[in-house]
Amino acid sequence: MVRGGLLGLTALAISLVFHWAGWFFAIENKTWDFRVSILADAQKASPDIVMILLDQNSLDWAGKTLGLTWPWPREIYGILVDFCNRQGARGLAFDVIYSEPSPYGVADDRLFADALSRFGHVANAAVLGNSSGTQTHWPETIPRPGFRVENLKSQSRQIQNYGPTFSRITLPIPEIAQNSRILCNVNLAPDTDGIYRKIPVFSLFDKHAVPGMGLGLFLSAHSGTQGTMTPDGLKFNDYTIPMDRQGRTILRYRGPSGTHTIVSAAWVLQSEILFRSGQEQRGGEQTSFKDKYVFFGFSAPGLFDIHASPIDSQCPGVEIHATFLDNLLSRDFIKAVPFPLVLALAFFLAVSCGMLTAFYIRVRPLVAIGIGYLMVPLVCGLVAYGIGFWLPVAILESSILLTISFVWVTNYAVEGRQRRFIKTAFHHYLSPEVIEQIIQNPDRLRLGGERRTLSIFFSDLEGFTSLSESLDPEALTTFLNQYLTAMTDIIHQEGGTIDKYEGDAIIAFWNAPLETSDHAVKCVRAALRCQEKLTRMQPFFREQVGRNIFMRIGMNTGLAVVGNLGSDTRFDYTMIGDAVNLAARLESANKQFGTYTMVSEAIHALVASEFSFRELGKIAVRGRSQAVRVYEPMFSGVYEANLQVYSTFAKGLTLYYEGRFEAAGALFSSLADKDPAAGAYVPICRAYGTDPPRDWDGCWVMTQK
Repeated sequence: MVRGGLLGLTALAISLVFHWAGWFFAIENKTWDFRVSILADAQKASPDIVMILLDQNSLDWAGKTLGLTWPWPREIYGILVDFCNRQGARGLAFDVIYSEPSPYGVADDRLFADALSRFGHVANAAVLGNSSGTQTHWPETIPRPGFRVENLKSQSRQIQNYGPTFSRITLPIPEIAQNSRILCNVNLAPDTDGIYRKIPVFSLFDKHAVPGMGLGLFLSAHSGTQGTMTPDGLKFNDYTIPMDRQGRTILRYRGPSGTHTIVSAAWVLQSEILFRSGQEQRGGEQTSFKDKYVFFGFSAPGLFDIHASPIDSQCPGVEIHATFLDNLLSRDFIKAVPFPLVLALAFFLAVSCGMLTAFYIRVRPLVAIGIGYLMVPLVCGLVAYGIGFWLPVAILESSILLTISFVWVTNYAVEGRQRRFIKTAFHHYLSPEVIEQIIQNPDRLRLGGERRTLSIFFSDLEGFTSLSESLDPEALTTFLNQYLTAMTDIIHQEGGTIDKYEGDAIIAFWNAPLETSDHAVKCVRAALRCQEKLTRMQPFFREQVGRNIFMRIGMNTGLAVVGNLGSDTRFDYTMIGDAVNLAARLESANKQFGTYTMVSEAIHALVASEFSFRELGKIAVRGRSQAVRVYEPMFSGVYEANLQVYSTFAKGLTLYYEGRFEAAGALFSSLADKDPAAGAYVPICRAYGTDPPRDWDGCWVMTQK
């Protein structure tokens, strides 16, 4: 857990280095474009913005109808101004540079200037730069920008040192500049991939703030507006425009090109020309210009004013300015999440991811956790966009990816070594499923010795010594491998641990190394399944070794010491204790009763409700003075099929316990040809009938191991 947290911190530190080196900018921008493309809502586009676009149809119409070639006379633009003035527009912005006199003469410039003067609410374009521009100071003949920003000096560290400050400017010709309400900077620098995601709110030239065109159009309609710089950005009236350290604001695009109302320049010109001739325009656009903010720009491909937005690669440049004004009017500019909050979120995700993934080794949970964590920044980014914030996703994703990678590598190096050790240590003893459980929960495994209650299984083949002498080594080996494999598979399926093989003998136990609540049930069920499997394999074994094969099994439940026992260089995961010895004695006690499966009273008490049993007697095995009741387990079907025999045997056993040997012997004799266990009692009853023992307790003392 601690290691995972440290790996998360390391991943975060590396991601921060990548972030400050600028390696994430391209990735982050693409994730932003994805967010914008799926969350942009064209229905929220401001209805107060109209764009007049000089499209290819307008060029074609002017050429055919008016005989005009490009560039158009500026008188034509004056007609557009008069139309907006007559329609009651709030303001008009021209995204056109009029830096040279009209090729149609001074009168043409004068006609345009007069129209600008009549309207009075027009913003025109200027171009700021550092390597190009005709002026290095604001000319005295042209009114200085009517937009003043208070506190600019106190915020100069925020803006001037990092913001868009320019040393040169290209202005419109004096006739146009002097009759414009405000001049705006239209030199917008895109991101390095050519996409406009952020634009400057205003730029500095000759100690004056020159607004962008979106802000300039708003100012042209609201004379005398003054701004104030604050740590949150630019504030004026009741508006606040957030700004980064480069003086830019993040645009919230409403949709692809055409989201805002668009009117063809040809339709506007036709309308105004018809109005001046006393006619009325019919058909076409029915857009109202009343109280609208109107932009004029180019969309014809040959006029080279097509740019890329996060949503649309073919976006007229004027639409970028319109998007700024839309965000201003709607008061929903995107704000950048403060970096300390981003850092805190990255810290939480990286550290928690490292701590959580450190708990797991298997691929599936690691992949599930990894996918879940990698989805968190994406979801947070989308949610943040919905409430108006740009949450950097790339640094978060990088922190998580590096954390997961480091944890996986570490797990392979550390837990992988432990995994390989566990597999090497236990693959002979346990089923793959149990080994996987240990690998997933290694804390449940104690590789040293411990005292634990076990259910213990001993099995041996009847007459194996004579069988081994009758077979050649190759045939004997083949037989043993087939037999042991079949029995081991069942033991493993029931969750048992193979202690060892001793020739034909199998020693196994349950409830170690993993604790198993129903270990006694699984032990007995494994024994009964092994007997059934051996019965089904009899035809095969008869053909292979020439005789039937029978297996004796003894089982007991009790405390034993289990663990890795042996020398420093070689050891086995095994068990020792009195409970183990008793299970071994019960396996051999089957010989005395003529049975093949026997359990102690300890295991019988735990599983009596799960299987059918008949009591075989009370015995005192060698090496143990205390008598033990022993039982023969069976599946219910077997018990029901032999119910009459078992009932008669039980009556005989009761008489035997009572010392009524003659009566008991008679019942046992009646069953002797059907039940080997009953036959085993017949000679004892005869012997005790003539010479009854003193202090009789019903116990049968075993004289063989």
